[in-house]
Formats: sequence, C-alpha cells, structure tokens
Amino acid sequence: MKRIILLFSMYFVTSTLCGQEVKTVSNPVDYVSTLVGTLSKHSLSTGNTYPAIARPWGMNFWSPQTGKMGDGWMYTYDADKIRGFKQTHQPSPWMNDYGQFAIMPVTGAARFKEDDRASWFSHKAEVATPYYYSVYLADHDVTTEIVPTERAARFRMSFPKTDSAYVVIDAFDKGSYIKVIPNENKIIGYSTKNSGGVPENFKNYFVMEFDRDFDGVAVFNGETLRSGILESTGEHVGALIHFKTSKAGEQINIKVASSFISHEQATLNLKEIGNKSFETLKQEGKDVWNEALSRVEVGGGSIDQVRTFYSNLYRTLLFPRMFFEYDANGTVVHYSPYNGKVLPGYMFTDTGFWDTFRCLFPFLNLVYPEMNTKMQEGLVNAYKESGWLPEWASPGLRNVMVGNNSASVVADAYIKGLRGYDIETLYEALLHGANHAGPLTAVGRAGADFYNKLGYVPYDVNINENAARTLEYAYDDFAIYQLAKKLNKPKKEIELYKKRSLNYKKLFDPETGLMRGKNQDGNFQKPFNPFKWGDAFTEGNSWHYTWSVFHDIQGLIDLMGGKEAFANKLDSVFTLPPIYDDSYYGQVIHEIREMQIANMGQYAHGNQPIQHMIYLYNYANEPWKTQYWVRETMNRMYLPTPDGYCGDEDNGQTSAWYVFSALGFYPVAPATDQYVIGAPLFKHAKIKLPTGKEISLDAPNNSLDNRFIDKLLLNGKAYTKNFFSHEELVKGATIQFEMGSQPNKTRGVGNEDVPYSLSREGK
Repeated sequence: MKRIILLFSMYFVTSTLCGQEVKTVSNPVDYVSTLVGTLSKHSLSTGNTYPAIARPWGMNFWSPQTGKMGDGWMYTYDADKIRGFKQTHQPSPWMNDYGQFAIMPVTGAARFKEDDRASWFSHKAEVATPYYYSVYLADHDVTTEIVPTERAARFRMSFPKTDSAYVVIDAFDKGSYIKVIPNENKIIGYSTKNSGGVPENFKNYFVMEFDRDFDGVAVFNGETLRSGILESTGEHVGALIHFKTSKAGEQINIKVASSFISHEQATLNLKEIGNKSFETLKQEGKDVWNEALSRVEVGGGSIDQVRTFYSNLYRTLLFPRMFFEYDANGTVVHYSPYNGKVLPGYMFTDTGFWDTFRCLFPFLNLVYPEMNTKMQEGLVNAYKESGWLPEWASPGLRNVMVGNNSASVVADAYIKGLRGYDIETLYEALLHGANHAGPLTAVGRAGADFYNKLGYVPYDVNINENAARTLEYAYDDFAIYQLAKKLNKPKKEIELYKKRSLNYKKLFDPETGLMRGKNQDGNFQKPFNPFKWGDAFTEGNSWHYTWSVFHDIQGLIDLMGGKEAFANKLDSVFTLPPIYDDSYYGQVIHEIREMQIANMGQYAHGNQPIQHMIYLYNYANEPWKTQYWVRETMNRMYLPTPDGYCGDEDNGQTSAWYVFSALGFYPVAPATDQYVIGAPLFKHAKIKLPTGKEISLDAPNNSLDNRFIDKLLLNGKAYTKNFFSHEELVKGATIQFEMGSQPNKTRGVGNEDVPYSLSREGK
C-alpha cells in the first residue's frame, strides 16, 4: 500500500510539474485569464493590469473597482472589497484614467459614498473573462454580471427579496452631471474626470436604460443626498435609484453606452445592444474574442503555457483603443482629443510608442494588418489636428517617456506592406517631428537642435535622459531612412537620415565598452557608473541601453572589438550581480526592484529597453545562446497567474514579446523586413493571415529540455539563416524545427546567416 501511495505521489508531482499537454485549442478565449498581472502595487509591478471587460480594441472597457476614485490601481488582486464597476479608458496606472464613471448595486441602507457602498467579495465567487464578468457582492447579497460591446455594455444584477434595493450611478469628481428621466427609465450624464491630455470641452457622455420602472430616485451632490431631485451639476454628482424586489434572484437589467461627442451619440452607441438579450451579447462577445484570438493557434504545450500564451495574446488586442464612433448615417467620426472638434475619420489612442514600437505594432502588421491600417489613418488625423504625431497618447498628447518612435510605427507599417492611407502626410509628420522640439518634452524631439548639430543630445544642457534620447533618435532616423527609400525620396534626404542613424557611435565609450552620456564639449560625462539608473538613461542603466542599436548590431559589434567580445559582453548582462544606483530617483523605483528580484543579473525584462537583447547572439554567430535565454525568460518571467508578469505589461508590448517568442521569432529591428529567430515554445503553431495564407510552425520533439534548434526547414528546404523575412512569411510558409537538448554550434554561424545590420548593407 505504501508503494502504491508513493507511486501515486510521484505521478501527481510529475504531472503537476510538467502540466497536462494541450494538443489542440478550439476555443482560445477559454484559456484567457484577465486577472494575470493584477497582483500589483505602486512599489512592485507584476503587470499593473486590471481585468478589462471589453471587445478587442474597444472604445470603452469596464472593470470592477477595488481602489478608491482616482486611484490608478483600480483593481488589485489582493483587495477584498469592490466599490463599483467602472467604465474605464485607463492604459496604465501611471497614466491613470479619463472618461470614467461607476455603477454599483446596494441593498439595505441608501448608501452612495464609495466606502459606504463597498462590499466584500471573493475570487472564488468571481468569473473574469474578456467578454463576461460576474461577481457576488456579499454585503449586498447581489450578483453583478457584465457583458460589453465596443461602446456599450449590459449589466444584469440579481438581487435578494427586499424593499431596499438600489443602483448607484457615480459620475465621479472633478466636474460631472446627472439627469434622471423616470418616465423613460433612463439616466443621462457626463463625467469630465481625467488625468490630462484632453481639450477644455472634454466630456464623456453616458446614457443608461433600465428594464423596469424606478420605485424612487435621489440625486447626490458631494456628500448630500436629496430625494425628489432629478438633475444636478457639480464637482461630484450621481444618482441613487430605488427598487423593490419581490423574490430572491430578481434581476434588474441595465443597458449603458457612452460617447465623447454627445448624449445623442451615446444613444446611437446604445444600438450596439439594441434588443439583444444578455445571453446573446455574451455569446457574441465570446465569438468575437475567439475569432480574434484564433488568428494564432498553438498546441503541444502544457495547459499553463497555453493559458499564458492566450492571456498574453488577449493583452495585445486591447491597445491602442478605438476613439471613434459611428454617426446616424453610419459614418466614422471622432471627437478630437487634440483640438476638441468632432471630425470625420478614424482615431485611436492609449498607447505609448516608447513601449509598443518594439514588437506590439510589428505584431499587428503581421497578424492584424487591417487594424493597423485604420490606426495609421488615425495617426494622419492626429497629425492634422495637433500638428504633431503623438509619442504617448491618452487620449491626446501626454508628456511622458522619450524618443521619437512614431517614426518606427509609421515606417514599419508601410515597409510591411500596409496601404490605403495617406503615407505622404505621415512622412511629412516624421520629418517635422525629427527636426523640431515639440510643445511638450515628449513630443517631437527634445534637444533636436543639439542632436542635429552635434549628433547627440549633450549630458550637460539640462535635458534629462539624454543618452537614451540620442540612441532612440538614431534608430528613429534609420526608420525615416528606410521609409524615404521606399517612397523614392530625394537622394540627399535619404543619405541625411542614413548618416544620422549612425549617431549612436558618438556615445560609445571604448574604455568601458558601453554607451555613456557625453558633454557638449565632446568629453564623456564624469563620474560614470554603468549601474546608475536614469540620469543619462530612461528607466534603466547603461547595461540596458547599450544594446539599443536595433538597426546596426554589426556596427555595435565592430565598436566592441568583434563578435567574441560582443558575445562576452552579452553574457555579462546575465552574470553580473543585480546591483544598482538609484541616486537619480532618490528611491528604488519599481523597475529596479523587479530586476533585482528576478535573479537574472542585470537583465531587466520587466522594462522595455533590453527586451530585444537576448536575440542579439544571432548576430555574433552564437544563436544557441538566444535559444537558451528566450526559453529561460518565457519559463521564468511569465505565468498565467495574478503575479504573472515581471514588470509593467505596458499596453501589449511585454505580452507581444511573449507571443512572438513563443512562436519562435522576434522583430529586433522594426522598419526592416526581418524577424530574428529564437526558440519556439509549442510543438505546433499556426498564424492565419487575413489574406487566407498561413504560417505553419512545427517542432514535434519540443520539450522542456529540447530548447535548441538542431535543424530547421523552410518550405521543405534546409534553412540555416538566423532570421525570417516578412515577405517570405506573408506568402504562406511551412517552418519545421528539429529541436534538441544540446546546442548545435554548426548551424547559423555563417556570415550569410546573420540578420540585417546597416553596416552590412550592400555587403
């Protein structure tokens, strides 16, 4: 008997560690957890996400709200009370929210203040999916369910038998309006609460329709609740609607929609629901998500790997969000977050290009090009309405992060074959942004005059994070160079941006073999601590930013003394201790802490600047090291759990890294045609392109130990290169990986196997 128990125990442990293999996936949305990354706080991010109840790229999201009004951490997994269900447009807690209001069921006393109405809840009585959310509110004995559309949502609230059932509508502070229309069972209102980036006339107009008569109405203004009042405008207003329920489980249904244009437009947006039942909308939402997620099919991985993959893919399909609506004629229109006018055409927002140029937008260009075509149209409108391309939009121009990475977002889309929008206006916008400092430090190029004159932004001219700016400007100039060639621009213009794209060399310090800030007189800044975060760099140190030469790794290799020295330098990132200097910030920022606790040396995958670095071994004829570290990072840094990320998820970028890497390749240098090969995670994967073509990826002997590529076939022929071309893939491709437990040090080591570098152009 003891032997049987021991054998059973061994089987249980083995099964738990290895995980049940999922051979095929038919309903990918069933593997999505919207709670991944929600166990976060200001001092330590494991994603800094919230459970977005939404349609893909939807204009409005909904989320349960555990935090107080105005708290960027609106939902945290370790909270035990829900204060309301919030319509949200928040891209991250650091950017906070705009256009927000909340709905909350209450029983017993007529409570409307957020702390008074808050209810205990448990994750055991919570269902969180992209298309449906349900939770039991224990203090009120109410189950609340939500299904969203792109601009509307249906609520279904199941109350106990009581004479004291209420629904609170909280239009939030910083200026709001509420009007109750009892004879129509309707409430309208607006919220102006925002965290910046909005014109003076900004409002989020909402309309709600209930499926039954009101038994009583009260409106609050500030902390005062008054019965019989139907309308109020003030700093913080809302309504309390009273119902009597005659039996346990009696339901109250609410249809709600909003608009940035008007109440009339919000009513039009409500037509997304029409007469559809709750269950019909729920199924429609599930179908929409399954269709979107099924563009990429994976199989032959553990259930946790599949859950992680589709939870990450879900996050790649949320931002940038739609910021457009359909008028009474079905025409696409938008409220401009730049000039406050209502104008025709597409608009998207809530993305930071500093994060997402790296692989989120390249992923859209490959798998969802029809969406990014609309997004490019939106960028044309953004430029026309503001005079600039946004680098961080939420919903309008925001003053955060560095770089001029709109150049990459625009160039990569066109180079990858997207058409049907005004590329000439976008090219004009790129030149304008590349040669001028904008109205905000994060718009255009801060230090543009210095950069264009000296080839770098000096350390000693009071422009912070100057080395990071220089390195990103050089890459952005490369993106402009690539687009200029594609558009057959004048040779002089093409050569100018090609020359500027080599400016990264001006910051390379041969003494340390690292990038370093440089003073206006041409001398490197002193003292220099390569472990110092911030200062000359952005949310990182020199060990992170030295590799930010996406477009010319061969040039960086040459500066470092050759491929062997370069590979040794890459190795050092993992072997160095996770020490740091936080004196620039005066405290340990969360990005530092996340690197420190990851046990991967100086490799800080929780932030964007170094996420591509693992793939650079391919340029130094040591591709097996890329294969090792890619798999190591996927295994250790990503989980399908509330603490599933190793830093901020950041609008799909960190998720897209996992999705690309799990498929076996990654866009190190957007604005080129290439993806650098890593190591596939699954035995089978398929990318279904909108053209009807497919990219099939098979690695039948893939396993935890078999992480190295022994042999690779592309369309049935032996393939030794360390990259795939976009042009090859979009024609439809069959890729076969033969994986092994030991590195194959003879594959991918020829000069012809190395990915693109500007320094090798024409060679």
